[in-house]
Amino acid sequence: MNICLFTSEEIKKPLSKRDERAKHIIKVLHKKEGDTFDAGIIGGAAGTAKITKISEEGDISFEFEPKSAGKRLYPLTLIIGFPRPIQLRRLLRDVAGLGVQKVILCGTELTEKSYLESNVVTDGSAYQMLLDGTAQAASTHVPRLVVEKSLEELFNHNAENNSEWESASKIALDNRRAVSSLHDYLEHEGARSVIAAIGSERGWTDRERDLLEKAGFTLCSMGVRILRTETAATVASSIILDAMGVLQ
Repeated sequence: MNICLFTSEEIKKPLSKRDERAKHIIKVLHKKEGDTFDAGIIGGAAGTAKITKISEEGDISFEFEPKSAGKRLYPLTLIIGFPRPIQLRRLLRDVAGLGVQKVILCGTELTEKSYLESNVVTDGSAYQMLLDGTAQAASTHVPRLVVEKSLEELFNHNAENNSEWESASKIALDNRRAVSSLHDYLEHEGARSVIAAIGSERGWTDRERDLLEKAGFTLCSMGVRILRTETAATVASSIILDAMGVLQ
């Protein structure tokens, strides 16, 4: 945790000693009254917080001083074929740390149905992983999370409001019917704004490849090795963000 994140309401109130953030401030950072720590408002400003009082009960009172608008998210949207929940948690934390702006979790024809029935999204675990990745990156802006049942449903919803998609480069990772490597595609097309689709553990079906191509996606490969969904998402995001020039 490289920044303590609060909602706009939380940042106005003392922090309970039972809160994990309070434990981090006292036990990991070893902060005392009068000390400061990095803090920010989720979706808003980043700055520092000065500890004004630690009560006898251990609750922490502090004053927040905003210093910047926070690190911006990058114009990269990921469409992820719903992986197994344990992979999903790691994936969300890592891509949030990289600064992608949006993650669309999508059921695919080869997705295990039990994964879609997992409560990892509804119980708040998925958002917590995005929040953890954001804090790790010392950022305040959390990627948006969307869930769709299938590519068809996603594309139908997009048809209603497609201004974002029209201007973006659209890439689908695939190691069977790829027409270009990801590296060559980005070198030729550039990467001002990108939507990248990554299949679930068993990849895309031929029908889904057809759907992706019809929706304007170029099938691209990242070599001959078959990667886990979480690995592919992190590697592809890194390559794309490097092509955008944001990792320099």
